[in-house]
Amino acid sequence: YCCALSLFWITFLEPMLIIISPTSSQAWLESHSRSFGHFVDNKWLKSAGRETYATKNPTTGEHLATTLQGNGEDVKAAVGAATKAFQTWGQQPGHVRARHLYNVARNIQKHQRLLSLLESLDSGKLIREARDADLPLVVRHFYHYAGWAQLMEVELKGWKPLGVVAVLVPQNFPLLTLAWKVCPALAMGNTVVVKPASSTRLTALLLAEICAQAGLPPGVLNVVTGDQGLGETLAAHPGLDQVSFAGSTEAGRSLRRATAGTGKKLSLQLGGKSPFIVFDSADLDSAVDGLVDAIWLNRGQAHNAGSQLLLQESIAKDFIQRLKRQMSQLRVGDSLDKAIDLGALADEKQRDAIERLVADARAEGAEVFQAWAALPSSGPFYPPTLISGVYTTSRCIREEVFGPVLVSLTFRTAKEAVVLGNSTPYGLAASVWTETLPLALEVARSLQVGTVWINGHNMLDAAAAFGGCKESGFGRDGGKESLYEYVRPDWESRPRPGTVDINYKTFATSQGTEAPLNPEEKRVPHSVTSDPEGNIPSVDRTYKLYYGGAQKRPDSMSSRAVLDHTGKIMAYVADGSLKDIRNAVEAAHKAAPGWAKQTAHTRAQILYYLAENLELRRAEMASQLEALTGVGKEEALREVDLSIQRLFHWAAYSDKYGGAVQETILYGASLLFREPVGVVGIACPNEQPLLSFISLLAPAVIRGNCVVMVPSEQYPLPALDFYQVLDTSDVPGGVVNIISGNRDHLSRGLAEHQDVQAMWYFGSKEGSSFMEWASSGNLKRTWVNYGADRRCWSDLQEGAGEEFLYQATQCKSVWVPMGDIFAN
Repeated sequence: YCCALSLFWITFLEPMLIIISPTSSQAWLESHSRSFGHFVDNKWLKSAGRETYATKNPTTGEHLATTLQGNGEDVKAAVGAATKAFQTWGQQPGHVRARHLYNVARNIQKHQRLLSLLESLDSGKLIREARDADLPLVVRHFYHYAGWAQLMEVELKGWKPLGVVAVLVPQNFPLLTLAWKVCPALAMGNTVVVKPASSTRLTALLLAEICAQAGLPPGVLNVVTGDQGLGETLAAHPGLDQVSFAGSTEAGRSLRRATAGTGKKLSLQLGGKSPFIVFDSADLDSAVDGLVDAIWLNRGQAHNAGSQLLLQESIAKDFIQRLKRQMSQLRVGDSLDKAIDLGALADEKQRDAIERLVADARAEGAEVFQAWAALPSSGPFYPPTLISGVYTTSRCIREEVFGPVLVSLTFRTAKEAVVLGNSTPYGLAASVWTETLPLALEVARSLQVGTVWINGHNMLDAAAAFGGCKESGFGRDGGKESLYEYVRPDWESRPRPGTVDINYKTFATSQGTEAPLNPEEKRVPHSVTSDPEGNIPSVDRTYKLYYGGAQKRPDSMSSRAVLDHTGKIMAYVADGSLKDIRNAVEAAHKAAPGWAKQTAHTRAQILYYLAENLELRRAEMASQLEALTGVGKEEALREVDLSIQRLFHWAAYSDKYGGAVQETILYGASLLFREPVGVVGIACPNEQPLLSFISLLAPAVIRGNCVVMVPSEQYPLPALDFYQVLDTSDVPGGVVNIISGNRDHLSRGLAEHQDVQAMWYFGSKEGSSFMEWASSGNLKRTWVNYGADRRCWSDLQEGAGEEFLYQATQCKSVWVPMGDIFAN
């Protein structure tokens, strides 16, 4: 499967119709009288009074079965069964869970033909794609994660399962997506409630039945069926601990807003507009064959489809001619015919949407080539389509088509190819075609996507992380990386913020009130250095903002008072505004490319230098903490010392978390790179104001991110004094930016900013809820505390654990096939 191009070789080997008989799938359907309920607690649940849904073969319109349209009572039953099962399943030794997953894998293999046929009938997927690609990968996932269940106590020491996980599955890869998400969740000790897509329900129900027959305990895996509203009801259930979703970007946005402030973890695998980049140094025949697989696999209904063809100008004309010849040979028809290359679309509605988009491209003057010759006369079929001569602003370039439509652009230089590849709001996958390996790897590292295939496309494996960035979502499926979606640190309990009364439109829109003048106050002490008798006042200290490597006055031209532990005014600090946030983000973006390209050693040396210069101010910092927070002298000195230790800790990690080689079934190398997230907004807590500030700043910058820090609202002085340490420690301007002021107001600006890639917030439960809700704009990653102050920043696990590295990085898988010496 790793060389997925082989899926199309059969086209030339089997020119005649070879229809596979669906006898076994029909027999299974008949054994249930073609009527299915939910599968809950290892039993069929047919609740009375429910509406039903008729599942049809999208190719022929043949009626397959009726399933239930579930409601809230069905969700309650499924979540209740999963909650009960978690009490024992989550406590089972990893070896026991490993045995269960192994047994499931064996039982799937016994019924592989049945599952393949049912998947093809239910979704319209080609039988050879289901049989030769999807089902082997499903089996591989269960075996692979049986291994992770066995190794959890060793490889994920310090982590524990979440609880009950909801898995919302799309219609394009019903069974494979289910396995991607269910396997790691079960391996880590969670229980699962699956809600399959409205139009593709049958294989999820069959798999649940197979799992029960394999001995999986009741309640561990449950399936409820229904429309989109049922998925929303399931996601909103308070008994859930995590929601794992795959589907459209707009649905992902809605889900992000719906789960905001609930304390549920969320992972999203969303849309894509994956560039297929061909350089003049590529093997053009191989690239054309690869493109056929990349875009017309699964009828183009794949988020990782190579739907955006980028051709170097010198080979564009030749490549397009070869591609058109190949397109004219593609066959469209019955999904059970092994000689067919493209099956039916999901439904007529999808076909009409594609046709409208193609019509818009024609109206803009684009050239449209379509292979109509072998198109069936009836059914939701659409011909293989190539659109060229379009503008980069065209709708067909910006939007995901989700169908057998390819859009072509040209480029002159590699740098221009990278710019074009990164110009979409999506960031799921890409492929690079060239025989020059250094060029391929440099382009792969430069593309803002989660997976890059070199001289190939659609290579997937259970041991390799897969997922996106930007508007393609966050979180990973596959490999060890996926396990972190379904665990939390041992010390952490499930956040349950309860009902949050918040108006998202008006929350923290005000900057607050300016500090009033007090005519009786005499804050400015007299100088004791130049005039021991106290006749000369000391110079007033003005705390400014810090961004772009310089101190700046606030745009608001106002200040806010900082009180000491007795309630007296200790200082005035700049009152930052949304304009200051925008300026800081701009500075961070300007610095980000250069900082990310710095060697890990260089970044480590800068952090060590920060520690060195902070230690020179140890007594001064401790004295300030003592006066500001009221802690004793020893405790204040300890906080400074721990901050210095924390800088050493993260400097040590600079060159020890860069990635790994993923051991996939590919003959070649599958590389995992842990890359910077980008610009990270960080709102700091009031607890241990210096240590928490350093504990959040250091892991972010050491992994190549640039940060906009909002220091403790109550105790901002240690962070504001720290910019003098930054200025003397060779930190490039824009890498660290510090904006003081109203925490929620400034955090709102960061959460709503479209060029901030992640938001870390440690404040109120209302603020946490808003950060998650507002992040749906550009689907930035969030890390919030839901108003809980239970984190002990001085503890190494709580204040510097592995979760900080997880939050500070995003994974990229790069696949490099081999085969020049030995055949795969």
